[in-house]
Amino acid sequence: MTTITPHWLDGAPFEGTHEKTSPIYNPATGEVIAELAHATPDEVETIIASSKKASESWSQVSLAKRTAILFRFRELLVEHTDELAEIVTREHGKVLSDAKGEIARGLEVVEFACGIPQLLKGEFSEQAATGIDVYSFRQPVGVVAGITPFNFPVMIPLWMSPVAIATGNTFILKPPGRDPGAGMFLAELWKRAGLPDGVFNVVHGDRNVIGRLLTHPDVDAISFVGATTTAKIIFETGTKHGKRVQALGAAKNHGLVLADADLDSTVNNLIAAAYGAAGERCMALPVAVVQEEIADELVARLVAKAKQVKVGPGTAPDVDMGPVISEQAKARITGLIDSAEAEGAEILVDGRGHVVEGYESGWFLGPTIVDKVNPEMTINKEEVFGPTLEIIRVTSLEEGIALINANQYGNGTAIFTSSGEAARTFTRAVQVGMVGVNVPIPVPVAWHSFGGWKESLVGETHIYGPEGVKFYTRGKVVTQRWPKQSGAVSFHFSGDSQK
Repeated sequence: MTTITPHWLDGAPFEGTHEKTSPIYNPATGEVIAELAHATPDEVETIIASSKKASESWSQVSLAKRTAILFRFRELLVEHTDELAEIVTREHGKVLSDAKGEIARGLEVVEFACGIPQLLKGEFSEQAATGIDVYSFRQPVGVVAGITPFNFPVMIPLWMSPVAIATGNTFILKPPGRDPGAGMFLAELWKRAGLPDGVFNVVHGDRNVIGRLLTHPDVDAISFVGATTTAKIIFETGTKHGKRVQALGAAKNHGLVLADADLDSTVNNLIAAAYGAAGERCMALPVAVVQEEIADELVARLVAKAKQVKVGPGTAPDVDMGPVISEQAKARITGLIDSAEAEGAEILVDGRGHVVEGYESGWFLGPTIVDKVNPEMTINKEEVFGPTLEIIRVTSLEEGIALINANQYGNGTAIFTSSGEAARTFTRAVQVGMVGVNVPIPVPVAWHSFGGWKESLVGETHIYGPEGVKFYTRGKVVTQRWPKQSGAVSFHFSGDSQK
């Protein structure tokens, strides 16, 4: 009998009616390993009502008690990293070491949220007017829903929920349908950490479930990471219904390699950034923009290194890259490689048709290097989200910056150079939200915030860090006076007569 993955309600699995389910696959084998329960409209209402009720009491819990729960949650994450990584690898396909790395990056945000008493300190102005003090503080918005993508089933929920919960909100996780197990495991850890029932709930389903989260009057804020087209719908629908929305979209990240770069280091960085997690990262680096004078040498080294990447099931200890998430994803990636070839690019390393012995039904692709790409090719205009590395040749730093700035996306970028002057010029001129200097995947540490520019971000709010705290709270300013005795009535604005 196939296992059913349920929802999570009031601190326990919530089976629901199972009126509709969808399969969960192991990408390495192509086999169905479980069925996912989709919430009915009534079940969605029940879960939102639970979160709303819990928000009334959780928002009043002291900062000290909230922090104690966060510290316990942090320790449980560390203790169960191996178990959680195995869930990620089984449902997503990424190698175990990469799954553990994902957990570690999420753990950073939990540790950041443990400092919430310091982060929520307000401001105080004594004697703003005679006998009047003014102070400000921030309060939770209420019920927050997080809609998260398949490529980081642990990290993205941990970029959202710890900050939302630490600031006094309740959180409804709508995890990806293709790998929901990690989100359910996080719910169990929150429960074991002592989080009150209803503060962290999980609901599964399709666009109907998402639509209700976006329109329900008791949901106050939405956090989303995914495709730009979906991010725009999320943002427009959510804001139309009076909600705060942070919506992070797609990416097409470029790495500019100048002639003075350390080629050994650059090659290793480009290979890791292009093929890690089979390229299924919004901060992957699938485009190398290379200065012409070193392009041939760099490409030759990349080709040799790409051919050494070992592809196989994520559970194998010596594997570098696992499968892509689905049969549909594999077909889409293959189609984009086909289009590049048809449009005149050269396929120097071809991962199409890659087969792993013993896993012939798995959704594997090998590393692919596409040379002689130009910005107008289809493969360069779209987010491939697969194990491809495109090579675009330029003559100068300025041409490279212009090429990157002309792209519709602006999530992450990097420059590889030995010149501080070139690096400074690049970091100031490039129109991208996150920039690496000899760092291929410049994901900010937790005490900064993560987010891109242009089509990679809808709205203006980045995720976690200081912007996360601000997003999940509302400011309140109090002007107070404690007179010794009542006096004459003042008809002046804001106590001006006391100045």
